[in-house]
Amino acid sequence: MTVVSNTSEALKSPYEDTLKRLLSDARAEAVESSVSELERLAIAHDASHYLLVPAGLVRPDSAEDVANIFRAAGDLGLPLTFRSGGTSLSGQSSGDGLMVDTRRHFKKIEVLEDGKKVRVQPGATIMMVNNYLAPYGYKLGPDPASWSACTIGGVVANNSSGMSSGTKYNTYNTLDSMVFVLPSGTIIDTAEPDADQKLRSLEPELHEGLLRLRKRVLENPESMAKIRQQYSMKNTMGYGLNSLVDFETPVDILQHLLIGSEGTLGFVASATYRTLPILKNISTGLLVFDNLIDAARSVPELVANKLATVELMDATSIRVAQRTGQAAEALAAIDVKDHAALLVEFQGNSEQELSDLAAAAAPMFKSLPVASPVSMTSKLSERNALWAARRGLYTTVAGNRRSGTNALLEDVVVPVEVLGNTCSDLTKLFDSHGYKDSVIFGHAKDGNIHFMLNEQFRDPKQLDRYRDFTEEMVQLILGNEGSLKAEHGTGRIMAPFVSRQFGEELFDVMRQIKRLIDPKGFMNPGVLLVEPDTDYVTNLKVAETVEEEVDRCVECGYCEPVCPSRNLTLTPRQRIV
Repeated sequence: MTVVSNTSEALKSPYEDTLKRLLSDARAEAVESSVSELERLAIAHDASHYLLVPAGLVRPDSAEDVANIFRAAGDLGLPLTFRSGGTSLSGQSSGDGLMVDTRRHFKKIEVLEDGKKVRVQPGATIMMVNNYLAPYGYKLGPDPASWSACTIGGVVANNSSGMSSGTKYNTYNTLDSMVFVLPSGTIIDTAEPDADQKLRSLEPELHEGLLRLRKRVLENPESMAKIRQQYSMKNTMGYGLNSLVDFETPVDILQHLLIGSEGTLGFVASATYRTLPILKNISTGLLVFDNLIDAARSVPELVANKLATVELMDATSIRVAQRTGQAAEALAAIDVKDHAALLVEFQGNSEQELSDLAAAAAPMFKSLPVASPVSMTSKLSERNALWAARRGLYTTVAGNRRSGTNALLEDVVVPVEVLGNTCSDLTKLFDSHGYKDSVIFGHAKDGNIHFMLNEQFRDPKQLDRYRDFTEEMVQLILGNEGSLKAEHGTGRIMAPFVSRQFGEELFDVMRQIKRLIDPKGFMNPGVLLVEPDTDYVTNLKVAETVEEEVDRCVECGYCEPVCPSRNLTLTPRQRIV
């Protein structure tokens, strides 16, 4: 076990000499770089509970710069990790080699076809892109709760989804094309009509290898059945093996393998999305139930009645929202015992469509075992008040944790029909392991729930408790045919469990994918794909006790996109570090 504190020990890297050689290499020396201890420590911290301090960082401003860095790093065996928004929760943007900062220079946004498409570089946030699209009446499909701070680079790398995007409107299903850089330095624009021929000419072994792996999967009935089952729900564990089934040409397969690959297979220099029309007619309501089971068991019926959004909040989540003093009236009025709530929403193209949806669902609403009458509102101020509680749960709960502890936000998915029992069993796990005030919330429509617990990693006994809890949680989710990651990415935390979720055959297919694309293995090692016996409780971050105001910081990174000094000096998160 290794726990990392903000000391001089954390600044030591085994790759310092190798990095000096890279920075003197003609292929990389023109790129903006730094080996400053201050900058290295500042950029090391993200929203996860892992901490590896890089030996240095570079800030390229073109795909060609990245290609040159890849060639030099590959030749030197220098591990490389990408950092963009730093909102990742699973440790995928931490590394002790070279940190490639793609946020500062890759921010170009180009609206295409009157808003029906948009071409975006990885440093732009979801909010920035949607602000560009709004005058045209369109928006991006992915809608993560961290939309104000998370960047397109992370959204592509994790195949992030969100509140209402589900699997239908994530990056995998709304991407039109991309420009990517392979570890060899090869640059491919998949929008070009000869992209597949170019890939075959420049990367013949990779081109042939992807066809071979596709054939291997298609000819194995057990593999096909497993892939169909796993990708019938949100799933960001391991590589997206559905790419091998859904697409025939290697360039299309590779493009979709890069989605959700967490910086382990290449760099996406730009992504062109097919956008969605903004539905301006919306009504929102809060359904309050006596208990979590009743709430979860109502989800299939709500989905059948065309509710676009169904967000779950358990009793602890409701109490947290009430403590802020800013909860919507419907939330503030609950005398919380074992209650749970579902934040639901109808969305339509017109007032008439919205009215028709509500009328069709009225009998269903009357039959639900709710604790209070159902009321929907189209008033923007009331809708915003309801959503504020849900969107602010992570920062509110984490910010009120005990000083010296880390907030862990986990992300799982199960078939909707077993969501209620899964939530109940998860609550029992919290109780049996002594995790008080842990919350369950999330995207119930998709069977996707998030849960948060606070842990003190400096104490070996509590670290053992965390291991024991994790093992039982893994058994629970996989026993219910779920996925251990739905939208936050595999990262370091769940990488050792990929083989258990997919089985040895498909795990080996993933290993072959990694060897084909990154044969030198220098792209973000330790993330997404590791051997099953890898210890996931190493390089853990210890939260230091400083003072009350500072201790509230959970390093989420939400402050950084709006920080006026972000490109001149340190951001609030970095100053606190």
